[in-house]
Amino acid sequence: MTDASDDASDDASDDVQQAIAGELSLTDPAVRSSRARFEPLFDPEFVEVGSSGRRYTYDEMPAWLPDNAGSSAGGPRYEPSAVTGVLLAPGLVHLTYETDFDGRRARRSSLWRKQSEETGWRMYYHQATPVPPEAG
Repeated sequence: MTDASDDASDDASDDVQQAIAGELSLTDPAVRSSRARFEPLFDPEFVEVGSSGRRYTYDEMPAWLPDNAGSSAGGPRYEPSAVTGVLLAPGLVHLTYETDFDGRRARRSSLWRKQSEETGWRMYYHQATPVPPEAG
């Protein structure tokens, strides 16, 4: 016998796992270099504050992402670690993790939202903060 709280916990875990899968796919050069593959992963209201401090919007991503570092099959890749997530509310997941990119570390935070079954989970907001070398 399964009670409702177990079902809710399973649903929350599934939602978090789906958001994590989307997040990790965005570290794959094959996805980053293909508008057809990355565009469905971004919410139309998407905003990012990159580790450089620059702000990016949904409309800017198709021009920026394919040519950005980490989008070339032969170049350096984003190496994520310690990825965790929590369901904040139905249709809203918060992820946190760290990346190493060619020796540069960043702490990252993303909000993923699901507005419908058709759209699925999409990245709504992303922020990256550089980790100075002296920080542990």
